[in-house]
Formats: sequence, C-alpha cells, structure tokens
Amino acid sequence: MNMPFYVAPEQVMKDRADYARKGIARGRSLVGFRFDNGVAICAENTSSTLRKVSEIYDRIAFAGVGKYNEFDQLRIAGVRHADMKGYSFSREDVDARSLANQYAQSLGQIFTHEMKPMEIEILVAEIGHADDGSGDQLFHILYDGTVIDEDMSVVLGGETEVIAERFGTFEQPPTLADGLRQGVDALAGPERTLTADALEVAVLERGDHRRTFRRLDDPEITELLA
Repeated sequence: MNMPFYVAPEQVMKDRADYARKGIARGRSLVGFRFDNGVAICAENTSSTLRKVSEIYDRIAFAGVGKYNEFDQLRIAGVRHADMKGYSFSREDVDARSLANQYAQSLGQIFTHEMKPMEIEILVAEIGHADDGSGDQLFHILYDGTVIDEDMSVVLGGETEVIAERFGTFEQPPTLADGLRQGVDALAGPERTLTADALEVAVLERGDHRRTFRRLDDPEITELLA
C-alpha cells in the first residue's frame, strides 16, 4: 500500500512565501513618503505606458511592484470598489483603510487557497483633510495579505532592506524636492544615477481641488532633482 504524500502546512506556507518574495525581489522598487503638502510615490520605471502608480479615487493613490498583470488586476478592482461605494453612499465614505482591508482579504485568500500566490506588494496612500497632514495614511500590503500601517515612508520591492537603509527616516515631513532627491538616491544606490526618464513620480497634493492625484512630467522631476 502506497503512503499518501504529506507536506506539513508550515512547509507549504514557507514555500509559497519564498516563491512570492523571490518574484517580487526580481522587480524594480518604489518608495512612498509623506511630504509637507501631501504624499509622494516614486518608482523606478522606464515604461511610459505600463504604470506602477495610479489614482484610485479623489484622495487615494495605488502603487504596485512585482508582476504587472497581477497588481493591475487589483488596481482595477480597487477603482470599481471605490466608485461603487462613492456612488452608493458618499464620496467621503471612500477611504484607504477599507480599501486596504479589501486588498488584504483578497491576497490572503489567494495565498492560502490557490496553488500559486500573487508575486506582488501594493501600497495604498491617502491624504487627509487636515492641513497639518495628520490624516495622511500609507498602507503597505504584502503578498500574503499582511497590512502594515506605515508612518512617514515605505519601500516596496527589489532589495527592500538595503534601499530602506539608504532612504532613512524623516522626523518631520520634508519638502517634495528634498524627499524626492533622497528617495531617488536610495533607489539608485552608490553605483548608478537615475534620471527623470527612468522614473515615475506622482503626488497627492493638498489644495482646494477635489481630485488630488497628479503625475509629474520629466521636466518637473528634473527640476526637483536639481
């Protein structure tokens, strides 16, 4: 009689986590940080069409690293979820926390029950209504559905620990130019130089306008990095 093949649940989870981490590490990184007038996200991305950073709703942005087709599926689902909630209730009821929880449930379900986990990490950012930035939020969601509520800055993908060490921390939100220079230096490392055409930068800016998401073009990025 043949004995059934058995693998301990702990080993299955470890193998899935290792698989997802390796896939994410092969991709390029991004950094997100709070600055004195909102939230900025800077990604190393040479493509002008395949975007890593996008708008979800009026005050909410999305960013992903890893397999593009996988995190773009979640981006589209997030836009639909936000639109439906805003239409059914109120635009003010759409917030990053509930969206991050939805993403966490989806990723956790896939990680636990599907054959292959998603090889992605995502960031959901929101700016609050307070002028002092006290309502700004950065939610970092891992491949297994773990949600990390980041305070001032976050690094996703690639050599995360090395880049995070180079990026450092802020005691107070910097200006956009200072934060962007520090973020780009962290992404590039000591042996490379990243120019505007290799970067994708977007911000959520406080102001009188309802929609706060704005994508920076190459001349503006170059000016900020000067």
